[in-house]
Formats: sequence, C-alpha cells, structure tokens
Amino acid sequence: MGGSPAHQRHMLSNLAAALFEHGKITTTEARARRLRPYAEKLITFAKRGDMHARRQVLTVVPDKGIVHNLFTEIGPGFADRPGGYTRITKLGPRKGDAAPMAVIELVREEISTSRPRRRARRAGQQTAPATAAVDEASAAAEAETAEAETAEAVEAEEPTEAEAGEVEATDAEAADEADEITEADASDEADETEEPEEADEADEAKAEAEAEVTAGADGEAKASAAEGAEETDEADEAKPEG
Repeated sequence: MGGSPAHQRHMLSNLAAALFEHGKITTTEARARRLRPYAEKLITFAKRGDMHARRQVLTVVPDKGIVHNLFTEIGPGFADRPGGYTRITKLGPRKGDAAPMAVIELVREEISTSRPRRRARRAGQQTAPATAAVDEASAAAEAETAEAETAEAVEAEEPTEAEAGEVEATDAEAADEADEITEADASDEADETEEPEEADEADEAKAEAEAEVTAGADGEAKASAAEGAEETDEADEAKPEG
C-alpha cells in the first residue's frame, strides 16, 4: 500500500467509510485484500450494537452518520450471517500502470446451503450403493422373519396326530355315553308303558272275579227264594179245607 503505518491506517479508514456509505468500491486488489478483514471486524462490532462497540468504531471511522448507518442497517442485516460480509471481484489491469483492479462489496444475498465439494459428492455417491445394499439385506431379513413367524403360526394352528387321536377318542366316548343314555331312557319308557298295561289286566281280572261272585250269590238267593216259595205252596196244600 505504500506510506507509513499511520498513512495506511488513514487509508483503510477512508476505504471502510466509503464501503459502508456506498455498499461497494473499486480499488486495487492489494488494498481490497487489506480492507476486507478490517471492514468485517467493524461489521462485527455493529452486530453487537452496544455503546462500547459504537465508541470503538467511532475511533476508526469519525463520521457519525456513517457509523449510525452501520449500526442501524448494515449490522442488523448481517445478524443471521456468521461471517463473510464482503466479496472481492477481480476486474483486470488498470490503464496506465496496469495495476490489477478489483471491486469489494457488501454481501446482500440471503444465506443458502452451499453445494458440497467434489470429494463430498464422490463419497456420497460411493456410500449410496452401500446404503442400498444394506437396505436390501435388511428387507430380505425382515421378509425371512415374517415367513418364519407365519410358518410357526400355521404349525400352532394345525393339531398334531396325538391331539387328533385324543379328540377322536373323546368323540367316541361321548357317542357311547349318548347311546347308553338313549338305551336307558328307552328301557325306562318301556317299563313305564308295560306297568300301566299290567295294572289294567289286573283290574280287569278283579272285576271279572267280582262279577262271578256276584252272579253266584244272586243264583243262590234266587234258588233259596224258589225253594221257600215251593215249601209255602206245599204247606198251603196240606192245610185242611176248613
């Protein structure tokens, strides 16, 4: 940059004031590179926003209007940006002395995700097939597990041969018990049917016997009555006619 250290400090102060006032300036590449960290440090003070930071900036940039603009507009505008407040763009050699020129300006764009580097992209491309293979292996393992669980469920639902035999034996016993119960009920019904028939026969026999006894008694009475009547007639005949 040339000149004494004091001259360089004044030069940087004027360049920073012009940058904060206009937003961008054109200067040589050497001065732009020296100005960049100097201006970003002042923007960091403006982001703090306290009185101490404002006084420190005033010691470098004496213009109160520019400092007010720095603390009210530029500093809050970079509140979400962690760094990189300026950008340098090369313009080419200057006419006359062929000094390389550049434009330094404040970055006004919003923060966006930067593209990954080439190595990061290659690493992502290499890990993608491995991830796909791992996903396929996990899917195959899950499918095998599901098939095993289904087979176990089917085996649990199907009865074994011993269980089938036990079920058949139980069914046979139940059938035998049902037959025995049916035969017992049938025999009871038959006994109940025979008992009334036998009772009816006994009643009929008793009635016949009573009828015979009654008929015999009536015959005897009639015979005795007839005999009495004959005796009476004979007595009447034997009486003398008087």
